Amino acid sequence: MKQAEIKELSIEELKERLTEFKKQHADLKIAHSVTPLENPLQIRKTRRTVARLATELTKRELQ
Repeated sequence: MKQAEIKELSIEELKERLTEFKKQHADLKIAHSVTPLENPLQIRKTRRTVARLATELTKRELQ
């Protein structure tokens, strides 16, 4: 998810997406520990998306 897409979301949508991506990240980590993923860079991508969503959510709550 790109930053431009994240800025267009509402606070509720940000929270929903954040929980979705956190679950996806946890699932990828578990799957990778059992058997290596074809593309382990997916883990990094989801982790960074979680960070972007959390940062935007915090930024909006402080305003």
